[in-house]
Amino acid sequence: MRETKMICTMCGKEYLGEHFRCSCGEPLEIVIEKKTAVNISWRKSGILESFSDLLPELKDFNSLSMGEGLTPLTKIEHAMTDGLELFIKNETINPTWSFKDRGSYLAVLDAINKGYKHIGTVSTGNMAASVAAYSMRAGLKTTILISDSIPEEKISPIAIYGPRILKVKGDYDRLYFKSLELGKKKNIYFANSDIPMRVEGSKTIAFEIFLQLEGRVPDFVIVPTSSGGNVRGIEKGFRELKACGLSNSIPRMIVAQALGCCPIHQAFSSNDNQIEKFAHAHTIAHAIENPFPPSGNAVLRMLKENQGITVAVNEDEILTAQRQLAKRGLFGQPASAVAFASISKLRKEIGVKRAIVVAVLTGSGLKYPAILKEQPSVVEVTDIDSLQDLL
Repeated sequence: MRETKMICTMCGKEYLGEHFRCSCGEPLEIVIEKKTAVNISWRKSGILESFSDLLPELKDFNSLSMGEGLTPLTKIEHAMTDGLELFIKNETINPTWSFKDRGSYLAVLDAINKGYKHIGTVSTGNMAASVAAYSMRAGLKTTILISDSIPEEKISPIAIYGPRILKVKGDYDRLYFKSLELGKKKNIYFANSDIPMRVEGSKTIAFEIFLQLEGRVPDFVIVPTSSGGNVRGIEKGFRELKACGLSNSIPRMIVAQALGCCPIHQAFSSNDNQIEKFAHAHTIAHAIENPFPPSGNAVLRMLKENQGITVAVNEDEILTAQRQLAKRGLFGQPASAVAFASISKLRKEIGVKRAIVVAVLTGSGLKYPAILKEQPSVVEVTDIDSLQDLL
């Protein structure tokens, strides 16, 4: 198996083999060799075979796949006027109900191919459950590092898979980098939020959107953004489609965040080149509540090159968007609703009229059922003899 070539997203330093981050501190990106003929196709066998020409060389010897990817692209009729075509990429259909499964699958395969017996991650939600599911399925030792402030209801959906869970006291932002440091010493593959192989998993979202739109490229793709790995991956996927001659354009990427925790939006709006830690972060969109995202600077660079923008929405807008999605048959967690809530602001800020827009529904509403206490519900009560009158 050939070694994987990587390049730093900031300084351009090249790496071969096993690296998770550049010595300058910024994230790495896997370089896919250009080929004269590239084939991508929709195969029921999954993302690894469907997009093998544009993915790193990995072998799934033990049938680790659980059917991740190949998720629906649902058109939202009458969502807007003025010719806007709106689609929802529904990542809630993945095995553990979030987009994280794409990157977890490839990362666990990468770890196995490199001989690792122990996998870990730093997460308090979707990624923790996803890594636990794939790593335990593979029979590997699995350690999940969580913040000591995590709500109890978020632990059980991780614990059910059987990993070792460690609550870590101290600065949670430091834990990401500390885990990579200790991973080298202890021979643990930390499949964290924006490691190169996880970004490769996210870029398959772009490939699927392209196929589902029958070769059309969206004008805008809206991504709820936490660490930044997912939006980087989706942009990378469209960039590679253009580089290999399958498409002629790249969509403008829209980073969607909650006003209660929006470090990337804050930096972008101030025209800064680096993010600052977001003070007093608090939002119902827990899945994207990351005060100091490890790919934040890389996302800022990507947005400037891509002519993308950021949008931030408040708590009421998130709850309203969650209800609006549900009326269209889609139940997303609050973080997912952030993308849908951003659409009206996107239209106002950049005058979108005729455009193809894809919003990514990153995780299922069942991931955070407690939020339903904030949503109105009406239940009528009757007895069986009075039912006819009510109907």
